Amino acid sequence: MAEVFNFSAGPAVLPKEVLAQAAAEMQDWHGSGMSVMEMSHRGPEFMSICQAAVRDARTLLNVPDNYQVLFLQGGGLAENAIVPLNLVGRCAKPAKVDFVHTGSWSGKSIKEAAKYAHVHVAASGQAGGFTAVPAQADWQLSKDAAYVHVCTNETIDGVEFHFTPEVGAVPLVADMSSHIFSREIEVAKYGVIFGGAQKNIGPAGLTIVIVRDDLLGHALPICPSAFDWQIIAQNESMYNTPPTYAIYIAGLVFQWLLKNGGVAAQEQRNIAKARILYDYLDSSDFYQNRVEKNARSRMNIPFYLKDEARNAAFLQGAQAQGLLQLKGHKSVGGMRASLYNAMPMEGVQALVTFMQSFAMQNA
Repeated sequence: MAEVFNFSAGPAVLPKEVLAQAAAEMQDWHGSGMSVMEMSHRGPEFMSICQAAVRDARTLLNVPDNYQVLFLQGGGLAENAIVPLNLVGRCAKPAKVDFVHTGSWSGKSIKEAAKYAHVHVAASGQAGGFTAVPAQADWQLSKDAAYVHVCTNETIDGVEFHFTPEVGAVPLVADMSSHIFSREIEVAKYGVIFGGAQKNIGPAGLTIVIVRDDLLGHALPICPSAFDWQIIAQNESMYNTPPTYAIYIAGLVFQWLLKNGGVAAQEQRNIAKARILYDYLDSSDFYQNRVEKNARSRMNIPFYLKDEARNAAFLQGAQAQGLLQLKGHKSVGGMRASLYNAMPMEGVQALVTFMQSFAMQNA
């Protein structure tokens, strides 16, 4: 099979080494005679897999001891409901939640939280077409909010926070679904960090939650027990049957990251990959990226042909060259290249080479 490069925004490309190891262990994990998919989630074999994944995640992100690392089901979208179900009970009613609205995913978060609390949009990039992160000096934060919610990388709009917000004593909650493990973060500045796995961690169906200990134990009575972080923490993510195979793949990805220099080294590779594509876009009269330079995502790069009548031909030509899943999200159109950790430099170079050729042929 000819080599292809998968630019899907998620479920996304996984490291080839991880896929090869998973294939080799598919029917017999470490001489157990079982596939990981067949194991009891409370058996010693799978417990060792899960404990190693938690340990390696903590190492990669330098997670402080007073934080829990949890594995849940439901994905990032479900977690947008699970977060308020766990946190608004900290405050007297009516509870209030502050949001910074930077694109499609923070917009979805606002709608979910509004079911459980009063939502206050402290800042929004909507007027500018979600092409920037609102300057923090302009945020109108509430002193009595249960928490402040940000989506630190907007997968659809291609906007990324390149700073850690300062929100005082109010817990900061961050949806990092599409760039967690792609860059160094200071976990201690956040109350909660969460993300769906299907970008930089593993298969769809798994969610990682990193939560500070003092934020446990405040779940609303209506919160399902399987989504109560305190119950999940007390049971080491084994309260119910978790997505075991997804946790196994996540653990292999964490091992791959550690083997290749950890998050710090990966961040430098991601900076270099994104620079190649952005530099070409900025030099081109044929394509454009609409995000302000100080807010451009390294992971998800939307771009547009200035003559959008050529979109179909572009996608057809790209696929013929083994450059897959470049079509932009239906809500914004255009193209999108997702450069997650497992996307090699060669994939970005191949994309730019094709873009140059297509532009020349259609000038």
